[in-house]
Order: sequence, then structure tokens, then C-alpha cells
Amino acid sequence: MNDSSTSGELAAGLRELLVRLAPGDRLPSSRELIQQYRVGPATVARAIALLAAEGSVVTRPGSGTYVARRAGTEKGAVDTAWQTVALTDRAVDTHLIAEPRLPPPAGTITMDGGYIHRSLQPTRGLGAALARAARRPDAWDRATANGLPALRAVFARIAGGGVTPDDVLVTAGGQSALSIAFRAIAGPGSPVLVESPSYPGALAAARAAGLRPVPVPLDTDGVRPDLLAEALAMTGARLLYCQPTFHNPTGTVLAPERRRQVLDVARASGAFVIEDDFARHLGHGGPVPRPLVADDGDGTVVHVTSLTKPVAPSLRIGALIARGPVMERMRAVRMVDDFFIARPLQEAALELLSSPSWDRHVRALGADLRQRCAWLTAALSLELPAATVTSAPAGGLHLWLRLPPGVDDTALTAAARQRGVAVSAGSRYFATEPPAAHLRLGFAATAGHAELEEGARRLGAALREVEAGR
Repeated sequence: MNDSSTSGELAAGLRELLVRLAPGDRLPSSRELIQQYRVGPATVARAIALLAAEGSVVTRPGSGTYVARRAGTEKGAVDTAWQTVALTDRAVDTHLIAEPRLPPPAGTITMDGGYIHRSLQPTRGLGAALARAARRPDAWDRATANGLPALRAVFARIAGGGVTPDDVLVTAGGQSALSIAFRAIAGPGSPVLVESPSYPGALAAARAAGLRPVPVPLDTDGVRPDLLAEALAMTGARLLYCQPTFHNPTGTVLAPERRRQVLDVARASGAFVIEDDFARHLGHGGPVPRPLVADDGDGTVVHVTSLTKPVAPSLRIGALIARGPVMERMRAVRMVDDFFIARPLQEAALELLSSPSWDRHVRALGADLRQRCAWLTAALSLELPAATVTSAPAGGLHLWLRLPPGVDDTALTAAARQRGVAVSAGSRYFATEPPAAHLRLGFAATAGHAELEEGARRLGAALREVEAGR
């Protein structure tokens, strides 16, 4: 074939070649076709474009031209191997937060959840709030990027201190708020200090943002300021993620004297503190400490809160509270992500928080959670006497159970699931190697007393099975 050959003639020759190749095989490169058929680059490009238009080949920029899947082959047998190259190495690790591939067997007692049982949710009030919100003339108008002013004012009032509505950014729940904050504050490859143990969702969000979690141990009074100062100095980190109130998973509350120390240490290092205040409305009836942001006078704290935990899983409304350029950065990230949060959901949240029934719900929920916590603690002491509840939490949804020496938490989790009780392996809550084996046990997602006792009984049987197999 000479230089006067048409692209149609070249395409015909390549069709003969395609017959001898299998779907997914790579065609010779453009340079090889130019040399083999003695044509110009434009002729080759037009011939390949003709074959691609008729579906005979697929082109992958930077990789080459490949034989397309032929008509009549098994539906769904798409060759996506090329995507491995195109996606490079930016994988998002969700193993810490992903749900099991298979649903739990019927009758499984749920003690691994992070939401309250349907019987504890204010479903009637929430339904009424959503109905009232939907009837507003402007309910389906575009919301402002920062969130409804009235809703921001409510979040500012709950935070207290000198927080104003202008310091509040409404988000699609707490997880979204964490993702925004991590991406806005620190660049890929940067260290972020986290309590050890810590919330798996935060670890996943930090890693998805390209950050490197560095653990800082905590004790019964919360994160240790001395080790925090040492970690900031050693790593050069400019970000700490912590849960000062009813910490997940341990239930720890940061001691009053340490609250000021943590802020002082962070300020001296020029670091931000992301305060995850997810459990603000999950106290068990006693006093709930003021959030760190209420006593922050210079913009050190980035406060995260959410309505999802005390209300219902699908009320995906939360807030970020911050002052200064960091808020402008987070607003910009939010704008790029999704422009604004659906107005009807914001209106419903505002209706719910403004209703007289809200305070009644929070008080009733606290009483229920306190009772459930006591039931499960008592059942565990009876069914798993060799395991230890590390502390009696004054708020939150979980107990942190230390297992007997030598017991593997993942093996016990699997054995428990086989016996019809779902629990969380403690190793999921550590950024690095855990110092001991634990389980996180939820007492809020079950139907009530009987299920908590039965769950403890099944877990005790699973523990004995694992110990016998060692």
C-alpha cells in the first residue's frame, strides 16, 4: 500500500486483521501501521476513527487501540482492565467503614451500629416537621451555599460562647463535614494527629484526602496533652482530630483541665483542632461539657456537629463551625462539592430543632440510653466475666470492651456473627497496631432489654468457642 492509499482501504485491511485477533487484543501502534502500510499519519488516524465509529475498536489515550467486544458475546463481559492504568494509585480505602457484603442472617442482633433504634427516633415529630417544611412556598427554592440563616443561628446557639451564624456552614451530615475539613486544612501527604483509638470514619476520610493519621494515646481523662505536644513537635503536624465529649469508641470525656491544655498546645504549634462533637445530644442525663469551640478565642477549633445520631440515619444535616480564612476555605470546598444542601431537609431540621418537642426528645433519649447502657453492662459482666468494660460512659451509644489476653478480636467478631450477633472489632479503631484486643458494642440499635441480654449471651458463647479453639 502506498501513500495514495485511502483511509477506507486501510480500514478494510485492518478489518481483516481484526478477524484474526481476540477482543481486548492490542492493534499495532500508529508508527507500526505507518511503516507496515506505507501511509501517512493522517490516513492512519482517519482509518482508526472509522473503525472506532463502527464499534470495531476502542481507543485508549496513552495506551493504544484495542479490539472491541464483538456483538453477541456474553452481556456484561466488559473489559475494564485499562482502568487500572488510567486510575493510577489514588485508591480510596473504605474497609474501615464498609458494610458487610452480605446482609446479616435473619434474627441477627445488631450491636455494631452507630444509629439509634427506630423506637428511639422522633419519627412523629420528624414527619410533622418535614410536612410543614414541604408546605412552605419557597421550600424547593435554591438554598444559600452556607445554609439557611435560621438553621445556622440554631447551630450557633447550641455551640454557645461567641459563635455567630456567620461562623456556621451547614453540611450533609458529620461525615461530609469531616471530609470537607480534612481536604480544606491539610494537603496530601501531611500528617494528621488522631486519638488512639479513634472513629474509623474519620480515619477513612483523612486517608481519602491523602493525609497520614498519626496516633496519640488517650487515657481515662482523654487525649494526653504531653504526648500531643511531643507528637506535634516530632511530626510537624498542623491538624489534630479529636472527640472531646463521649468519645467514640471509648466513651471518654476530655477532663476540664486538659481542655485548655489541648488548645494551648495546638495554638503554640500553629495547629488546628477538629472537634468532632457528634454526641452533643447523646448525654445520659448528666451535664454535658461545653464544646471546645465555645472557649476558643483565636480560631484554633474547627467544630463538627450533626443531627444524624440523635434523630435518624437519613437526617443528613450537620454543621462546621470555624472562624477566619479556614472557614472561607471550607466554604469553597463545599461549593465545589455540591453547591448547597437540599432546602427541604434543612427546613425540616429547623422545624424539628425549633419545636418544643425537641428538648423532650433529647431528655427521653438520654434516659433510654442510660438504661440500655446499664442493661448491657450488667449482661456482659454475667456472660463475659473475663472481659472488661473499660469505663461506664456518661453519654454516647457504645461500650468499649477489653477482651481477655490472647483473644483475636476479628476471630471473635466472625464467631459472634455466626451465632447471630453483630459486633465491631476493636482493631478498626486504631490508626496503627492496637495495644490490646477490644470490641465496640452498641446498645442503641437493638429493640430493647431482651435483645441486649440475648446479644451478650450469644457473644459469651462465641468467646468461649474462640478460646477453646486456641
